Amino acid sequence: MHKKKLNIAPAWVFRTDDGELFEPVLFRLLESIRDTGKLTAAAEVAGISYRHAWNLFNRGADVFGLPLVVMRKGQGTTLSALGEKLLWADQRVKARLGPQIDSMASELNDQVQQLLAGRHPVLRLHASHGYAVALLPEFSDRVEINLQYRNSEEALTALNRGECDIASFHFPSCPERARDIIAHYHHQLAGNRFCLIRFVTRREGLMMRKDATVKVQSLAELASSGLRFIGRDRHSGTRILFNLLMRNAGLTEESINQSPQQEFTHTAVAAFVAAGMADVGFGVEAAASQFNLDFVEMACEHYLLLCREDRLEQGDLSHLIELIRSQAFVDRIHHLPGYEPDDPGTVTTFEQLLAGNG
Repeated sequence: MHKKKLNIAPAWVFRTDDGELFEPVLFRLLESIRDTGKLTAAAEVAGISYRHAWNLFNRGADVFGLPLVVMRKGQGTTLSALGEKLLWADQRVKARLGPQIDSMASELNDQVQQLLAGRHPVLRLHASHGYAVALLPEFSDRVEINLQYRNSEEALTALNRGECDIASFHFPSCPERARDIIAHYHHQLAGNRFCLIRFVTRREGLMMRKDATVKVQSLAELASSGLRFIGRDRHSGTRILFNLLMRNAGLTEESINQSPQQEFTHTAVAAFVAAGMADVGFGVEAAASQFNLDFVEMACEHYLLLCREDRLEQGDLSHLIELIRSQAFVDRIHHLPGYEPDDPGTVTTFEQLLAGNG
């Protein structure tokens, strides 16, 4: 039997080489079966009938010549090896492209707002990928934000050029390591009258599958283990932090078995590890938790918002400060693993944070 090739097109559309389209509901079914082990429960979660669900799996088996699920009497339903691979493919696509699509949607919304008479101001925020900052657009009734995901260097460059109103910046809570990170970005920070707005702290570290036969607890163990490692893109703040931690441990990038693949979000790193395509990744704890991975903390960071001093008193920015101070927003932060409110909305300086009294 000829087995068809699966192609992934834009907007998370999965189709075979002869154009047959897979319904997005199929992947919701696969995820629910992995979580519940029951086809009836999966169909209910997906909002379709049991018969429709069964027909979708039969169609998939016909297309590939292999089953997507395995049903055993008295033991429920489990994913086949192919079903597992399809589910991880779907989740990796979403993890990698989701933030980019969110950025494009936010930019389009900003452009539409500019065409509307009497539009309210839209804050332009360029931020490195993170789970806390991703919550802000959910509160558009309180402040309208055009959130663009950029690495730290790109965000600071945009702020210096006036291309955004706010930029994110993150560095370790450990003063010695923090000074190293600040020194790395000195050319973009020096001579500028920036205000720092406290936001959250977050934990970064190593993530591994819970069923991994070999696990590591330090960077030295990672280097000696030879385990396959997946990291963030070279210009991301998280990658710069990881390289700094490696240097502090007396290691170089060549010390580890690093994949040539680079991921642009914490979620994508976690998905890569969860799919078994790497043994260890480095990113925020929330991403590890999302994919049910073990997590070993390597650093705690301040994740801050930067703006120019002359912008601080403007109305739209004051609305943002009110939002991140609000109990509703703080409650959301408490539900993110590895994140904590960091006296949000308080204006501080690098010197105060480094002295521990920011």
